[in-house]
Amino acid sequence: MNDAQALGVQRDLASGDGSGRGRYDAALRSTRERAFEPGQFAGQESFMTAREILALARRAGVRRSSRVLDLCCGVAGPGRLVTRALGCDYLGVDADAEAVALARERADGLSCRFEVGSVPPVPEGGYDVVLLLETLLAFPDQPALLRQVAGAMRPGGRFAFTVEQGHQLTGAESRLMPAADTVHLTPEGAIVDRLERVGLRVVWQHDVSDAHRRTAAALADALVAEQGRIVPRLGRRRWTDLLAAHRLWADWLASGRVRKLAVVALRSRSQPSSCS
Repeated sequence: MNDAQALGVQRDLASGDGSGRGRYDAALRSTRERAFEPGQFAGQESFMTAREILALARRAGVRRSSRVLDLCCGVAGPGRLVTRALGCDYLGVDADAEAVALARERADGLSCRFEVGSVPPVPEGGYDVVLLLETLLAFPDQPALLRQVAGAMRPGGRFAFTVEQGHQLTGAESRLMPAADTVHLTPEGAIVDRLERVGLRVVWQHDVSDAHRRTAAALADALVAEQGRIVPRLGRRRWTDLLAAHRLWADWLASGRVRKLAVVALRSRSQPSSCS
């Protein structure tokens, strides 16, 4: 399950007594730690390892002088990792006020700032790097989002993100996938065209399908192993939804139904005057 789906599955939990995000995060922390290799869990709600997060940030040119915007940052595990390891002027934005509160608490001593806000709109500010990790599939109108991302970057800036490629879910698949309304797959080849239309050119991409299949499977195994601890804290239905989503992602990544890419795109010196 990626960040976008984690938000979808926990929506009803978070809307209960106001402590949903913290309770959800605490209930699953040891499960996530169990699924990742030692040192590879960085507080993320996704299939990305700490190694992958840092590699993508380095490919995007993040350094001490960089102004970095992290969209849909959640509790900002990746953002805190990048700031700690590479140094940068970091701003994380997320619509979930509880997630932002947790991010602020855990970023003590780091040069991180956080804002509560829906995306879109995307904050403007001539950023050197914009990050969007594991959440692009939550946006049904990707072209509109990408226009705003490009507008938030300085000329020569870079957009680093992950994308799930494949045809849209069938009705049967939507019925199987929890929080299916957060799963908007990108057709094969479409991401390059959509980026180019807003003045962004792909300069690096890497297929992480197999690595993320292994992580999804490991997370499913960890959920089964810790069922007795998780169910009393989150409820059986939420545990069942989490397990179903992880198993589906593992199956789809194994079969090629979905391809997962990590991508860096460069903003050209001049942007198109209009995009369709």
